[in-house]
Amino acid sequence: MEESGASARAAVPRLMAAKAESGKSFSDIAAETGLTNVYVAQLMRRQAQLKPETAPALRAAVPALTDELVEQMMRPPFRSYHPDIVHEPAIYRLNEAVMHFGESIKEIINEDFGDGIMSAIDFYCSVDKVQAADGKTRVVVTFDGKYLPYTEQTTHVFRLTNISPSNQKSEHMSARADSNIS
Repeated sequence: MEESGASARAAVPRLMAAKAESGKSFSDIAAETGLTNVYVAQLMRRQAQLKPETAPALRAAVPALTDELVEQMMRPPFRSYHPDIVHEPAIYRLNEAVMHFGESIKEIINEDFGDGIMSAIDFYCSVDKVQAADGKTRVVVTFDGKYLPYTEQTTHVFRLTNISPSNQKSEHMSARADSNIS
């Protein structure tokens, strides 16, 4: 059962307190669990679902997590954000970067992959700190999403089983992936 946004938000301070008690950063916890640092942060903010096979490693990394919190983290989250968060400078700049570079990124995706998009569901994200050649500290944000081609919608005869008489139109529709994908 999916929890409400209010329930998820109520757990966040308790989850963040457990993290603080561990004395570990998101990256430390990620290294111990095999998750990305962004995914660990999402778990702690109730923006991702903790999988049963990952729970023991997370509990070992963050001992203050109670049975109740772990159980709550294993429920499907209510993924959302407060609309005012875009005014926070770091988030505003990330949005600005995507908006500024987005059209070019889209063109390159289409040129290299075809007509499609990057999934934000089958998706990995990490944030890394690196030293540039000039000695300045740099932020590296990696978006790693599965490519999803748009499908051509055709009316080829395609017989679906167990179609109700009221849904006759579906009986003649099918989707096929773009055949130009390499």
